[in-house]
Amino acid sequence: MKTDLTDTTASKINKALVLGRRAIGTPAIGMVLTLVIVTDEENAYDALKAASDAAHEHPSRTLVVIKRVSRSPRDRTRSRLDAEVRLGADAGTGETIVLRLYGDVVDHAQSVVLPLLLPDAPVVVWWPVNAPLDPAKDPLGALAQRRVTDTYACEEPIRELVARADAYAPGDTDLSWTRITPWRSMLAAALDQVDCEVQSVEVEGEEFNPSCELLAMWLADRLNVPVRRTVSSGPGLTAVRLDTDCGPVVLDRADGSLANLSIQGQPGRAVALKRRETAELIAEELRRLDPDDTYASALRYGVDRLNAPAKGDPAGDGAVAEAVPVGTVAKAPAKDAGQEKTPVRKAAAK
Repeated sequence: MKTDLTDTTASKINKALVLGRRAIGTPAIGMVLTLVIVTDEENAYDALKAASDAAHEHPSRTLVVIKRVSRSPRDRTRSRLDAEVRLGADAGTGETIVLRLYGDVVDHAQSVVLPLLLPDAPVVVWWPVNAPLDPAKDPLGALAQRRVTDTYACEEPIRELVARADAYAPGDTDLSWTRITPWRSMLAAALDQVDCEVQSVEVEGEEFNPSCELLAMWLADRLNVPVRRTVSSGPGLTAVRLDTDCGPVVLDRADGSLANLSIQGQPGRAVALKRRETAELIAEELRRLDPDDTYASALRYGVDRLNAPAKGDPAGDGAVAEAVPVGTVAKAPAKDAGQEKTPVRKAAAK
């Protein structure tokens, strides 16, 4: 069931929800949260489709906030709210309300969204594109327990990671971080199988892929070893090499779906490591609404600390290594034959 409302108000939208539920015989129960999607007209369809697929696992009221651009000064002074209410088969397992904002009301979207939130239920705000620099201080972000952004959709994702670290607040998360969950799980499991000390790490992937930087920062933060970031043609993350005192541990995924895990002294094995769709990423983020301390720690490690030389390297002893400019990928300096190996405890992020 779909109801179109032109030049409406939040009160009329709530009445349309009640009438619609009565018409199809569906009570307002079973929904576990309110998902607010803030996007533009161009990306609204894809975002709503991903949210609808994720709603099979997390039934929710989905509010799609589309801020329309006014084409003339006269239009900017005319506030208008158009809504599309979808229930039943048109909304999947929850309720969907598409809100199109015009004029001055664009700057006060929270006043429209607030009356439409489910009572006594958590709120998640997701910006598929054009996320604010400080999501927690955004008027819509302030309503939420969880704020989801995606630096992969930014024009300069590496610089965006730096801004995210500066503005981080508990509840912030990033789909670029969610994308590397299988990699982190696989690497942690691989290190559990060996009794070795990791000495250095290399992360290989596309040049402008923030997931590669986040994985590199996570490894550097957890293992406290030098991590270098190198570039490949992709797709996405392609390989991680852990150099240990027992030999290399390599997780290599050249085709974007099937990876090969090789550990010194053990036969190689194929592992499924496919690239996931946005719906799977959103569904994973909705499983937990508490602060992600591991993400916060990795993010705050800093992109500029990657590719730093290790102890024993020409730039590493008795001198401060020059920081690598943000957004660049440098090659790690060659190791001396007698390079000192710094013992580091094996650590797998939990």
